[in-house]
Amino acid sequence: MEDGVVIARGALVLMRMVVFGLTLGITLISFQAYRKRPSERLQYAFVGFAFISMGVAITSVITQLSTGQTGALAGVFFQMAETFPFIIGFSMLYVSLYR
Repeated sequence: MEDGVVIARGALVLMRMVVFGLTLGITLISFQAYRKRPSERLQYAFVGFAFISMGVAITSVITQLSTGQTGALAGVFFQMAETFPFIIGFSMLYVSLYR
């Protein structure tokens, strides 16, 4: 493998860790806000951020696992599975902002 590819993969892993850390931070802040002032809106926001964090984690894991080793159909199912937490998370955020 070329040195440039190794460096690029390392940078990609680092960037994914930063994104995951940021989503966990937002989830923690929203949980603290909910604990401080319990409301339905903050509860939906916390749950939404939690699912988005889960989606980021699942996406990172699935991307690492499916480096061409799975078939085309299995790859599509993996991508569908990683999309569900985002759908739920953003739906919860939508509800929290809409109410």
